[in-house]
Amino acid sequence: MEKRAILAFALSAALLVLYQTIFMAAPPEPPRPEQKVTEAAKAPTPPPVAAPRAARVPADATAEFVRPPERTARVNTPIYDATVSSEGGRLRAWTLKYRGEKTLVVPDRLGWRGLVLVRGGGAPPLALSISPEELSLDSKRPAGVLVLSGEDGFGVRITQTLGFRADQYLLDVTVVLENSRRDPQTVDVVLPLVAPSKPGEGPAQWPTEAVWTTGGIVHRQHDLENIGQQQGAGAWVGLGNVYYLLALVPRSPGLDISLSKQGADTVEAALRQTVTLGPGQAWEGRAQLYAGPKEYDRLKALGLEGAVDFGGFPVPRAYGGLPMEWLGVPVLWLMNRVYRYVGNYGIAIIILTVITKVLFYPLTLKSVSSMKKMQSIQPQVNALRAKFKGDPQRAQREMMELYRKEGVNPLGGCLPMIVQVPIFYALYIALSVSVELQNASFICFGRVFGRDLWICDLATQDPIYVLPILMGVTMFIQQKMMPVMGDPRQAKMMLFMPVVFTFMFLQLPSGLVLYWTVSNALQILQQYLMNRTPASATRREAKGTAHA
Repeated sequence: MEKRAILAFALSAALLVLYQTIFMAAPPEPPRPEQKVTEAAKAPTPPPVAAPRAARVPADATAEFVRPPERTARVNTPIYDATVSSEGGRLRAWTLKYRGEKTLVVPDRLGWRGLVLVRGGGAPPLALSISPEELSLDSKRPAGVLVLSGEDGFGVRITQTLGFRADQYLLDVTVVLENSRRDPQTVDVVLPLVAPSKPGEGPAQWPTEAVWTTGGIVHRQHDLENIGQQQGAGAWVGLGNVYYLLALVPRSPGLDISLSKQGADTVEAALRQTVTLGPGQAWEGRAQLYAGPKEYDRLKALGLEGAVDFGGFPVPRAYGGLPMEWLGVPVLWLMNRVYRYVGNYGIAIIILTVITKVLFYPLTLKSVSSMKKMQSIQPQVNALRAKFKGDPQRAQREMMELYRKEGVNPLGGCLPMIVQVPIFYALYIALSVSVELQNASFICFGRVFGRDLWICDLATQDPIYVLPILMGVTMFIQQKMMPVMGDPRQAKMMLFMPVVFTFMFLQLPSGLVLYWTVSNALQILQQYLMNRTPASATRREAKGTAHA
């Protein structure tokens, strides 16, 4: 029974560590949205907006139209700095001040390309005027706007307002188009996000997945190189990685979400709407761009919480696994609340682990008690196996009768452990997706020769491997203290598991290794206390019998 109990722990731990490597590498193609597809979706994939073809100019367009030169405006806030181009309001820079500096925009490769008007297959750049040229926000001035205005060269007047906030990673976009010509005009309004299909070089937060929602269902695509075209009504669409997200949210009717491959190595996630303007007619569209960390509470306020991937259990959601948000979200909430009081995420993880161990102490006690009972009758079980060696069915019946007589459940040592596996898995996932751990120190002595001493970033591996070694030592001690049942040689072979796990944990984030190490240490303490309890109970029982 001990072998099965240890194997249960070992296999569940292996599942936690190898989950993303095995299952997340190549998930199946997500289902296509089940909504009415627009005519634009039936058309061939539009060409990249960076390489437009010449557009047909209406007959009454003036030849004297002159495009103003490109200008930029800087936006400074306490949580990010941005640079906005007058070419459609595209972002030239967006740098987060979040646990260091995080780059979310790389010009012409990654980021939001602003407003694009597509007509006749072409998308000429929109050179607008922009005002003011600098915008500084803080607690005294919590919000501000940039206004871009001009004409597209085809008689459509453009007024684009970009709203910034000092305390949110959010860009409010309002576009007003007005036809100044005598003939109606049809134009495709596009607000595109672009990213390379393969992560680029440099420190930018390169996206590794596309994520979008249709009909209240979150869809994910991890293979950006083979992404399929999607277009239709949806709540939002975005590109991101484990920790950071670029997402577009339509805030006016008619704006559809779209996802497509542009060229050989570019992925586009966009909002689109085909607009027909009669003479003198105007159209207004509103949207929001989120460019920031995947903090669950912040995303939930915007309806983007589905961007955080809590996975499924015991297999990913794409393979039919149970959703883990119902466990992962409370774990994140509790960890962040504890952090508010202690001011250190390492200590918060330790407190979270202690709370978990206290809650599951009754189950652990029941498991160990059942294993001790199994250990006590193991000689009788071995005798029955030897006696009925030639008749396995008779041996099984006799053992079941022995279990019934002694009041022992053969699965009693494993079931309480199995009940705990989803909770441990939720802790693992919550710590894996927690962007708050980035650059969060636990015990940091500074840097020597460019290396951290000791744990200065809970989201990265231990630079000197002290924590994984401690984890392996505590796991070895824990196994040595477990009741021995069955073949002692098998129990000795199981002692190699700490060595295997130590190597597996060398490259894992320090926050996860800290959780596992503290969990092992608490299990050792629990085991010590439980090993003493039966002996005390036996002595009390013996005294009571003698007195009687």
